[in-house]
Amino acid sequence: MIQRFIELGEGYSDIYELIEIAKSNRHRLSGLFAFHTTKDGKALTSFVVVLHPTEPGDFQPLYICREGIPHPSVKITKRYELFIDLAKQLNQEIIHLDVKPSNFFADLQLYYQHLIGIMRMNRFIPPLQ
Repeated sequence: MIQRFIELGEGYSDIYELIEIAKSNRHRLSGLFAFHTTKDGKALTSFVVVLHPTEPGDFQPLYICREGIPHPSVKITKRYELFIDLAKQLNQEIIHLDVKPSNFFADLQLYYQHLIGIMRMNRFIPPLQ
C-alpha cells in the first residue's frame, strides 16, 4: 500500500477544494484530522482529509491544507467553522493531534513520513502490508 500526503495549500481558498474532496468521496472517507502546532511562534492548524485506499492500486491519499489556519484556541475562523460543519454533514468526528511543525524537519517529505508514522502508530491509517 502507498500512503501519501497531497498538499493543496495552506488552507486559504484551497480549503474549499479540501471540503469538496471529502464531500464527493464520502463513500471513501476514512477520517478528518486537525493537526495543531506552533510554527515561528504562531499557533497553527492543518486540516487533513483521509480517504480509504483505492481498489485496485492500494493508494491511500491524505489531502492536507498545511499550517495556514489559526489554532482555534487563538481564533475561531470561518475556515475552521467550515471544517467543523463538514464533519457534522458527514457524521464524522475530527481527530485532533498536536504535532511538530514542518520546519522542524530538514525536508517536507520527512515531515510527512513523521505524520504517517504517528497516524499508523495510533491506528488511524493501516500499517504497510
